[in-house]
Amino acid sequence: MTKYTPMIEQYLSIKAQAEDAILFFRLGDFYEMFFEDAIKASQELEITLTGREGGMEERIPMCGVPYHSAESYIGRLIEKGFKVAICEQVEDPAEAKGVVRREIVRIVTPGTVMDGKAVGDSQNNFLVCVASDDAQFGLAACDLSTGELFVTAMEPSLEQLVDEINLYGPSELIGQPQLLDRMRSDMADLLPTKLLTDREEEGEQLLFGQFPHEQVRAAAPVSRQAVALLIAYLKETQKRSLSHITAMDLYDRQQHMTMDPFTRRNLELTETVRERSKKGSLLWLLDRTATSMGGRLLRRWIDKPLTNRAEIEKRLEAVDCLYNGLIVREELRQQLKEVYDLQRLVSRISYGNANGRDLLALKLSLAQIPHVKHICATSGSSTLRQLAEAMDECVDIRQWIEDTIVDEPPVSVREGGIIKAGCSDHLDRLREASANGKQWIAELERREREQTGIRSLKIGYNKVFGYYIEITRSNLASLPEQRYERKQTLANAERFVTPELKEKEALILEAEEKMVGIEYELFMQLRDKLSEQVKRLQQLAETIAAADVLQSFATVGAAYRYRRPAVGDGYELNIAEGRHPVVEAILKDSPFIANDTYMTEEDGRVLLITGPNMAGKSTYMRQVAMICIMAQIGSFVPAEAAQIPIVDRIFTRIGAADDLVGGQSTFMVEMMDIRTMTAKATSRSLVIIDELGRGTSTGEGMAIAQAVIEYLHDRIGCKTLVSTHFHELAHLEETQSALRNHCMAVKESGQDVTFLRKMIRGAASTSYGIYCARIAGLPDSIIDRAYDLLHRFDTASSVVQGAGEAAAAREERAAVPADSPATPWQQPAVPNIQAAEQPEIVKEAGPLVQLSLFGESEKPDKQAPRVKSKAEQAAEKLIEQLRAADLINMTPLAAMNFLFELKQKAVADTKQGGHIG
Repeated sequence: MTKYTPMIEQYLSIKAQAEDAILFFRLGDFYEMFFEDAIKASQELEITLTGREGGMEERIPMCGVPYHSAESYIGRLIEKGFKVAICEQVEDPAEAKGVVRREIVRIVTPGTVMDGKAVGDSQNNFLVCVASDDAQFGLAACDLSTGELFVTAMEPSLEQLVDEINLYGPSELIGQPQLLDRMRSDMADLLPTKLLTDREEEGEQLLFGQFPHEQVRAAAPVSRQAVALLIAYLKETQKRSLSHITAMDLYDRQQHMTMDPFTRRNLELTETVRERSKKGSLLWLLDRTATSMGGRLLRRWIDKPLTNRAEIEKRLEAVDCLYNGLIVREELRQQLKEVYDLQRLVSRISYGNANGRDLLALKLSLAQIPHVKHICATSGSSTLRQLAEAMDECVDIRQWIEDTIVDEPPVSVREGGIIKAGCSDHLDRLREASANGKQWIAELERREREQTGIRSLKIGYNKVFGYYIEITRSNLASLPEQRYERKQTLANAERFVTPELKEKEALILEAEEKMVGIEYELFMQLRDKLSEQVKRLQQLAETIAAADVLQSFATVGAAYRYRRPAVGDGYELNIAEGRHPVVEAILKDSPFIANDTYMTEEDGRVLLITGPNMAGKSTYMRQVAMICIMAQIGSFVPAEAAQIPIVDRIFTRIGAADDLVGGQSTFMVEMMDIRTMTAKATSRSLVIIDELGRGTSTGEGMAIAQAVIEYLHDRIGCKTLVSTHFHELAHLEETQSALRNHCMAVKESGQDVTFLRKMIRGAASTSYGIYCARIAGLPDSIIDRAYDLLHRFDTASSVVQGAGEAAAAREERAAVPADSPATPWQQPAVPNIQAAEQPEIVKEAGPLVQLSLFGESEKPDKQAPRVKSKAEQAAEKLIEQLRAADLINMTPLAAMNFLFELKQKAVADTKQGGHIG
């Protein structure tokens, strides 16, 4: 029976250890892939698919990438959601007996990428693990490239769990199989990653060897289970020490404002909705950080606004000091610019990936710490002073690097030239021997030129032949016979050696080989020594990052004239001349129209905002939410003054979007969002709904909108901002005590309309939709036709409404005796909205048909015709005139005149013959 070759057999046995990964199998200077891995990789990486003999009749599919450029290929596969197992040769081929021994040294997954360039310097790359028990869900989020680990527990709600997962935007999600199955079936469309990996149960005992015992005991059991699964997965894939993951950051979700993924997206906190780019988001505006660590921390602060007033005030106090201290702020900023990414430097050191240049960057960063510490300590801010006290200058660490590493180290740690002179006596002696040997060779070259008379004679070196004497062919005749031993023939020269040269070469190469080995050993000793100081360096990095974010807040606040908010535990929200921070920044030279906001429990708890399209309703509502978020992350806000209550949750429903995959219309998506709001909002929440009730008929939309508003007003009592084009809802101000009508001011001048973007009290009467269509550039014929149809709609609606009111009045008089007292339920009739929408009013063929304008009378007796009264005869004449009117071709002015004439006749007939009908 034919078998595979020993090398292919070895490949298959190693591949069985990582079946779900693409195996990069090291062969010499290449990583090779075989079988299905080769086919898949060749397609994804767009490289040539070849084949090789493997012992069977058919050739084995194969493709490969060069060893020195493998990282870029691995990165491309990781971006596409694949895992890559790296298999290296773990013994010297020269000493191997049979097939060289190979092992998987690391499995790279989307959640375990260590390269900062692959994930972005100012962005974390989180791997999230989830677990569950009978009472709770547990979540652990780890960034392997920085060593950060965040852990929490929550009630067993899949929606809350997914909200928390989305907070970290993980590139990979792992967890218990049954829990991931539930999430795949119920929440697949909300998960931020497609790579989900099942993990079986892991013992908590694993944690006691990784973290301080008191931290492990402080975590909830389900949280410990999540961390145990995560650490086990990292140990399995990384196959090395995880000493840079030193602590669990345990937190309670109640410590932070809660926002679901849709709210974060709608408010564009970290990326824009349309282009999904940082520019145009709140993060883009506030990011004036000088370090990568500060940039990542700023993103986390924006994602997790605080709900603890004392912690918010600490941040505001520091920002206030830097805001008003230009010199201190600029000095701090300049010093921070010289600090490298300490978190990722420390992780590479602990991970064993750091080279000489990484250690040099660490030394240069530590050299800035005394200056940063002094600025914070003398700034006058108690918060910055506390940060200064927590800053460890790490003088000993900086000195170790200073004494060992040269000022310009090479990239590779295995080529020598990385250790300073004076660090090792043995190394210094070898260097002297090597230098003397090279000096001897230079002297030999000079002496041989003089003795042979060949001025072009030179002594060179390469790794294959060692040192040699090279003489061009034109000078060979001048060379005395038997002087040198021929070594190599070239096209235009000959190369020779002498016994003396070979002897000296052996001494030089031995010294250089020993030097490289000693330098590598000294470098490894230093790196191991530094890895024992990981916790000190990580704590320093966190402190520096916090100072960086605070100066960023102050820098942005000073640039845009922000003001310090008064954050309180009460209910009142009072913003004077508030502005949308991002829109204002993008407008640059154009003025932004500021607006006030005043909401208390008794007055203006619900703001019903009507007004034209494009007038600024959505911008206004968003800016209120943005100001609340900025205040709770510790930033100054875009307003002249602001009193901000602590908000526990923000809900938004902004924009129209179908869920085509889920089979849900825009209206259904809106209703599901409303369901979430009504189920989870509290009196401390802020709810924003843009265009409530659209997507269905006018009547149903108004009914739902009113019902939702009443529920939020009466049952929940939260701060609510609702915009709508249903102007008829303005009457709610009369029945809802804490609801106030507001609208966007508009200035009309003939055919021109100017949106003043100013919020004023009261309700709007129109939405100027056709005017906005004209601004958008629709053809004039469409605009003219739309105005014409609008006038006809309005005319017909007025006729129907007037008739409806008359019929209602007649029925009321008929049903209630003249001397009966009024009852509470006798209310004015609601306009017949749906009647006003009947399509007959815009049909081109035939006149308008109006049914039951004055109500139906009893059927006459066919046998005994009844004599009609004067009032009935007058009513029939009016009806005939209406039937005969050509409303389709009637101009607006003619329609108004026609209605005026009808009214005059009706008044005259009433005086002569009593009430009509």
